[in-house]
Amino acid sequence: MGMLDKWFGGKNDYPPLPADNEASARLDEIKPQLEELASRVHDHLEVVPGEHEAYVYLGKPPKRFGIAWLHDGKVDGLNDLVQEHSLSQPQVQKLIGELSAAYKQASEAPRYSAEVGGKQVTVIPSRGLGKEVHQIIEGAIH
Repeated sequence: MGMLDKWFGGKNDYPPLPADNEASARLDEIKPQLEELASRVHDHLEVVPGEHEAYVYLGKPPKRFGIAWLHDGKVDGLNDLVQEHSLSQPQVQKLIGELSAAYKQASEAPRYSAEVGGKQVTVIPSRGLGKEVHQIIEGAIH
């Protein structure tokens, strides 16, 4: 894969996530929810394991993406957040902008590949990105 592949939507070849990596253990904790999401979504998934949850960028971040988070045994997405908390269009745009900026800031964070439910996903084991996404989502709903 060359530089042009990355710019034009080609897949990146990341090393496999080591079994002894802390992120691997966190993925095991949310495996059922992650497999459910992987089976429903046909876009590329980039998983950011957090303390007690995981955030998943769907599609082609930082420009064209959705987001889901896996917590408390369930999968929530941006639409769920908008409906549950009656977010306005300007609030949603701000949220998306902040999530995009957080992703861009973590561009140098190591990335790995993993297989989830027969699908290749990218894993970004960045505590900083996980905390920032958590704060952005919490800020949007409070």
